[in-house]
Amino acid sequence: MFAEELAYQASLFGLDEPAVDVEFGGLRRIELDPFTWVDHAPTWLAGSDHVFAELVARLPWNQRQVTMYGRRLDEPRLTWWWGGPAEGPEPLPVLRAAREVLSARYGKAFDSIGCNYYRNGRDSVAWHGDRIRHRLDRPLVASVSVGAPRPFLLRARGGGPSHTFLLGQGDLFVMGGDCQHSWEHCVPKVGVAAPRLSIMFRHDMTAR
Repeated sequence: MFAEELAYQASLFGLDEPAVDVEFGGLRRIELDPFTWVDHAPTWLAGSDHVFAELVARLPWNQRQVTMYGRRLDEPRLTWWWGGPAEGPEPLPVLRAAREVLSARYGKAFDSIGCNYYRNGRDSVAWHGDRIRHRLDRPLVASVSVGAPRPFLLRARGGGPSHTFLLGQGDLFVMGGDCQHSWEHCVPKVGVAAPRLSIMFRHDMTAR
């Protein structure tokens, strides 16, 4: 039995004015194998609680459906997608700043933003690699997590030991190299969890 949604407890850092760390202070690169790496920068986004509250309130959240065992079921999370400047400005100025800073550091034109809203411990996403791997050879996927920290797991495709990262409160996490092809990731269900929101930046999407 999973607990009902908990109220998110704001942090002092999260109440700052929203801004990204252009110096990437505290960033740590982790080599998962000779061809795969992840970057982790804790509290990269200042004012993350403001960002969390604004996005939860403003975005037109959608609950998609998937087919499993011949049945149409609701995905256990809410989603939203921004497909680039042709759709109008980003919902918050700090998201544009994040796109530009990430594009400059990683040499990729991050041109789209997707959000996943995990409302409680029942919301989750199963093991997978992002679909962008079917279009790009070695895509980068950057995410910023706001709200309560929640386990994010990575493992080699097909199973085996996993790496666990506790992401939330403005943490930046970038998956690079062969991560989408040779590894898979998930956000598992947990017994008790306050809300968390994952903001994902992808590149070369508006050219579809």
